[in-house]
Amino acid sequence: MRAMPFPPVTSAAPEPGPRRRLLILAICCMSLLIVSLDNTVLNVALPSMRNELDASVAGMQWTIDAYTLVLASLLMLAGSTADRVGRRRVFATGLVLFTTGSLLCSLAPNLEALIVFRMLQAVGGSMLNPVAMSIITNTFTDPRERARAIGVWGGVVGVSLAAGPVVGGLLVDSVGWRSIFWLNLPVGLLALGLTLRYVPESRAPRPRRADPVGQVLVMLLLGSLTYGIIEAPHAPAWVLWTCGTVATLSLVGLVRYELRRAEPLIDPRFFRSAPFSGAVVIAVCAFAGLSGFLFLNTLYLQDVRGLSALEAGLYMLPMAALTFLFAPLSGRLVGTRGPRLPLLAAGAAMGASGLLFAAGGAEGSDAVLFSSYVLFGLGFGLVNAPITNTAVSGMPRAQAGVAAAVASTSRQTGGTLGVAVIGAVLAGGLAQGADFVDAARVAWWVITACGLAVLAVGAATTGRWAAGTAGSVDGVRERAGVGRG
Repeated sequence: MRAMPFPPVTSAAPEPGPRRRLLILAICCMSLLIVSLDNTVLNVALPSMRNELDASVAGMQWTIDAYTLVLASLLMLAGSTADRVGRRRVFATGLVLFTTGSLLCSLAPNLEALIVFRMLQAVGGSMLNPVAMSIITNTFTDPRERARAIGVWGGVVGVSLAAGPVVGGLLVDSVGWRSIFWLNLPVGLLALGLTLRYVPESRAPRPRRADPVGQVLVMLLLGSLTYGIIEAPHAPAWVLWTCGTVATLSLVGLVRYELRRAEPLIDPRFFRSAPFSGAVVIAVCAFAGLSGFLFLNTLYLQDVRGLSALEAGLYMLPMAALTFLFAPLSGRLVGTRGPRLPLLAAGAAMGASGLLFAAGGAEGSDAVLFSSYVLFGLGFGLVNAPITNTAVSGMPRAQAGVAAAVASTSRQTGGTLGVAVIGAVLAGGLAQGADFVDAARVAWWVITACGLAVLAVGAATTGRWAAGTAGSVDGVRERAGVGRG
């Protein structure tokens, strides 16, 4: 009889020791590293890819958004499936698909094939980050220890920001843009082997049922919204009206349908909790700002300043370094003082960074330019840990996969919308004959608004009133038969 690729799932497993917990955290962080590194490296390679594949601004947007759109659409399904059939099983499957997709991306003969292979990457990626966060949540059961682990997890994003532009620029300039996808192969294979060897299988004691209707409605909502925004500068009016109508009907249908289900993909009533809702909004705004910031800077540094891919990566190194330094600090702050202080500091710094471009003339002064990079890196480093910690803490521990998927979905939705909106604004300005700097001015105001939204929502959803609203979800938990985690 042939051996099963994965051992049977058990409902209970012995508590891992301290060293085993750290190893599990390292394995989960490896999955985040390849997903985050893939995005940051890709941004640096955009101009080279555009030249070789003869792509437009919209084509470059789709190389990013095809990935983030599929990822955002499937994260909820992946999280709930992992809670039901086994977290390690889904996590390992995701590593296989992501690594295979990366190999195919490096072989893509044209833009259309690259977009399709990026979507395959995204299917695998949807099984990694939310499931890894669920594994971390169930491994680190002490709240303070969990917050520190999430801080380390957020620090990996800083590592990817620091290493991605430099490593990507070096590879693009020396080997070519296709080599950026080779980075995922050894890390993905190593993570797969360590997962099968050291990560214990786990699942929710009360698995949730599948929700295919809710899943389809989520995909229709995100897909129509993203397509309408990206194609807005040159699509006929009827296409935009159709996208808007489909998005609106999908949102209304999703809320109405999920409210009637005993076990929805995500219960809309959980959004009665101000901290939980705030974490979702902050994630969307923060990652919209990040994706827009990287998209604009990559094109500006290489197309306007004439820098090579490596030089552009080195220019953005201060932003990456500050993210790397402040992400673990944010985790410690959340664990000891709560999410309010890091959220307020993050929003203020990100808003100020965008303002230096929108009104401060950062393009005309290296000192102002690097000040903007430092501020954005500081702000983004602080924002990640409170998002995840608040989202996970606001849901039952048994449904940690769903909770982590909500946070990850919000991040990817923000990244998708950020590239779509910023790219559409830039393309519209260029189509009217403006030069790059003038065409990007409105886009920088959008990024400034994203930072200020993090500040305002963070202030509103971390106070005494907001904490009181968190109790409103208790009745939902009880009706669902789920205890407090």
